[in-house]
Amino acid sequence: MSSMNELRIGVIGAGGRGSLARHAHKPEQGVRVVAGADIDSKALDTCKEWYGPDFFGTKDYCEMLNKADIDAVFVTSPDFLHEEHAIAALEAGKHVYLEKPMTITIQGCDRVLRTAYERKVKLYCGHNMRHMAFSRKIRELVLKGAIGQPKAGWCRHFVCYGGDAYFKDWHAERRYSTGLLLQKGAHDIDLLHWFCGGYSQRVTAMGNLTVYNQITDRRKPDEEPQTGWRPENWPPLAQKGMNPIIDVEDLSMMLMALDNGVLASYQQCHYTPDGWRNYTIIGTEGRLENFCDYHGHTVVRLWNRRTHYNPYGDEQYYVGSTSGGNHGGADENIVAEFIRYVREGGKIATSPIAARYSVAAGYQATMSLRSGATPLDVPAVDPKIREYFDRDLE
Repeated sequence: MSSMNELRIGVIGAGGRGSLARHAHKPEQGVRVVAGADIDSKALDTCKEWYGPDFFGTKDYCEMLNKADIDAVFVTSPDFLHEEHAIAALEAGKHVYLEKPMTITIQGCDRVLRTAYERKVKLYCGHNMRHMAFSRKIRELVLKGAIGQPKAGWCRHFVCYGGDAYFKDWHAERRYSTGLLLQKGAHDIDLLHWFCGGYSQRVTAMGNLTVYNQITDRRKPDEEPQTGWRPENWPPLAQKGMNPIIDVEDLSMMLMALDNGVLASYQQCHYTPDGWRNYTIIGTEGRLENFCDYHGHTVVRLWNRRTHYNPYGDEQYYVGSTSGGNHGGADENIVAEFIRYVREGGKIATSPIAARYSVAAGYQATMSLRSGATPLDVPAVDPKIREYFDRDLE
């Protein structure tokens, strides 16, 4: 650690999702964000306002890694830069918080894992949905045996803001995201793995670009994308200012065979009027299902007695926020866990191995849907690397 045991943090990609690091900045507790890198000078100016006049800002992340006195780095840059930035920080001996998805390829994930393994520095992945109250309730009920042994997991993801958030900027291009089944699905695939207790071993998928390719109103390449969600941007075909290139799917469906025998499915649509995720986990003695996934409005229902139609289940669990703030407190909680992990070690809820498998399953599913739904195996992680990282998983 730096002097006086103060944990000093840098941020690569200080704008946008880089604001996550604000939850770490607690000088009164010996944690300070002291440096950041971003190609947008406005983002660096904002950071000076947040973190004080001594904040070291630069457009060159290598300069930050070489010159700033830092112990840990938040990598919150765009997805296609995660691999480069995470490996550079790890090679520099810094502990890394890596935003999801880990990278946009399986090989990229494995290179990040190997670098952290060889450098023996901490790698923590930003799957904040493992810290949401509703997902923790589902996980708790599964582990308590409320539905017996899980045998099936389903997720339907209604992305009402898809046209605004993912088809007006770099997300819309395969070269930057691989596809939204990986980029957006990384959260959901991870939770299905977590709830069902295994990782995808074989996948197949179907999908297509069904709506947003029809929109001819595209922004110029040098125009700033207008990605903010607006209720008036409806119906989907009325959207304007789309990305000049759109070659990712807006509708995707995948099937997964997990390594423990559980079968799972994931469905994603980017032009629904409503926005939420619906998980169903079915076991040998019942099933669980959440309704809404937004903090303060969610109920998890349990069916574990034989019945005909029963829309409310046998038990209902109304789920509030884990605390206030972003994502129902999940952002604050995941950052707090990362800080504790760096300073003290101990067990963590997120897992670099799980993050890698969520990318690997999404990547192979994307390759499957682009090759006529060909079933594809998900390559396994090197056993010694998996054993190394699994030591810290709760």
